[in-house]
Amino acid sequence: MKKYKNVKMELLRDFEVKKEYENLGAEFLLIEEVIKRRNKKGITQRDLAQKIGTKQSAISRFESGSYNPSISFLKKLADGLDANLNISLITKK
Repeated sequence: MKKYKNVKMELLRDFEVKKEYENLGAEFLLIEEVIKRRNKKGITQRDLAQKIGTKQSAISRFESGSYNPSISFLKKLADGLDANLNISLITKK
């Protein structure tokens, strides 16, 4: 089974995929961080869902990028992963 980073690198070789990834960079970075922290803690999507009072399918949709989460949901995710949620606006270059 290929690791996430290897799959990501392969997909980003495609110009259109890379362009869309860059357009959605912040979302993908957040999703990647949640997955990384969840895996580091050794918990499943189901474990995290139970911890924050939601369904496993909600975690799955978030991690697949098919769910536009509320700030409240993101805060619950952060709490469930023993992390802080920081949101900021940065001036474009």
